Amino acid sequence: MGISLRELEDSDLPIFWQQLTDPELQQMAAVTRKYHYNRGHFDQHWTKVRSDPSVILRTVLADGAVAGHAAVFGPPSEREVTYVIGRAHWGQGIATAALAELIKLEPTRPLHADAAADNAGSIRVLEKCGFVVTGKSRCFARAREQDIDLVHLTLS
Repeated sequence: MGISLRELEDSDLPIFWQQLTDPELQQMAAVTRKYHYNRGHFDQHWTKVRSDPSVILRTVLADGAVAGHAAVFGPPSEREVTYVIGRAHWGQGIATAALAELIKLEPTRPLHADAAADNAGSIRVLEKCGFVVTGKSRCFARAREQDIDLVHLTLS
């Protein structure tokens, strides 16, 4: 399977909306924001993200089809990675390949990431790309309506 990253296009946004509003994806990710539930907030979020020159934002393609998105954001001393792969594409190595390509685009180190402690798949993706667990905390997970354990990972 060919995995690639490209600049985000307007036509990607309806696919991202569908992915982010998938209840199973929300449950797995656990830590969600207002834009995962409300199209107006979603549109505002993406307008803001797309206008920020410090954000590296890419659409993830799997054999030419939009599989999700990946980004690096935050101030230089706290750069963080994030990615979302639609459920139809889970378990195929797409997230790992996409993250490996994304981190090549960002020279800043360290890079940081967070994952729900019970999200073994996401933690494994990050570890395969060189991230190591550097801490743990608790936070409120809107998708689960409860506090959860969160794992912090760092790529040096």
